[in-house]
This record gives sequence, C-alpha cells and structure tokens, in this order.
Amino acid sequence: MFIRTARLDDLEQLNTMMFKLHEEHHQQQPNLFKSAVDIEQEKSIGRYLDDPECLVYVACDYDDQLFGFVTGHFCELVSTVSKPVQMGSIDELYITPDQRRNGLAMKLVSRLEQTFEEYGVQQVFVEVWAFNQSAIEFYQSNQFDHHIHWLRKPIKASE
Repeated sequence: MFIRTARLDDLEQLNTMMFKLHEEHHQQQPNLFKSAVDIEQEKSIGRYLDDPECLVYVACDYDDQLFGFVTGHFCELVSTVSKPVQMGSIDELYITPDQRRNGLAMKLVSRLEQTFEEYGVQQVFVEVWAFNQSAIEFYQSNQFDHHIHWLRKPIKASE
C-alpha cells in the first residue's frame, strides 16, 4: 500500500468512495445531512483534480485499487478580528471500512501536511461534526486542538 497523487483515471473509484463517505454521514445524522444521492448532484471530487489550489492523495495498492483518499486546499485566512495566516484545510478524508485503523488515514494526512508545508502553510484546520467521535479522536491524537466551537440549537416556532 502506498500514497500517491490522485489522477483522472482514479475518478470513478474516488466518486464511489466520496458517495460512501456522504452516505455514512447521512446515516449517522439524517436530519442534518443530505443523502449521498443529493450531494452527488452538487459536489464532485473531480473539481479538486482540476483546481491548482486543491490537493487529492490516494492510498492504493500496486494494482491501483484505492483504499482511501484525502482532499484539501490552501488559502490565506483573512478575518476582521484575527491576523492573516496561510492555512491548509483537510476537506474530506475517507478510508474503506475494511482498511480502517491500520494507519492509512495518518499516512494520507501526513502527505497532505507535507505538501502544505512545501507551499508555506502555517496551520492546518479541519471541520469534524460532533457525532464523529472516531474522527475527533484521530485528529486529537495527531495534535489538532479545538479552534472555534460552533454551537447549535433548534428554535421552536412560537404560537
């Protein structure tokens, strides 16, 4: 198993894995997440392959069977309250269920971080939904700290 840059001929396998990622989210929180079918119409991993500010790495075997991927992009974070900083974002990370917990996620994230460093990125951020405890534990074990807490509550319609 090794990590390499994604290629156009990986697109079919990448789209399948992206679909599975979104379906897992939808199954965990159907009241919050659209179905994978709905997302598939709006969001394609192909746009990452075409954008020079986006990165896609895959974990694969020597027969080009994919077992996971990570996507990310880099940009300057500019805010009215904080100083500008070169940021890298981990946008999507997926490992096939049969390959989870064997280090592929760490290898993919490390490769992405290596590229960020080459581009002068100073910090990496990732958004993880509160229900996804395994992802939270993964990122915390890899020295990610809380940055911003987004809190949510439903508002009941008053009558």
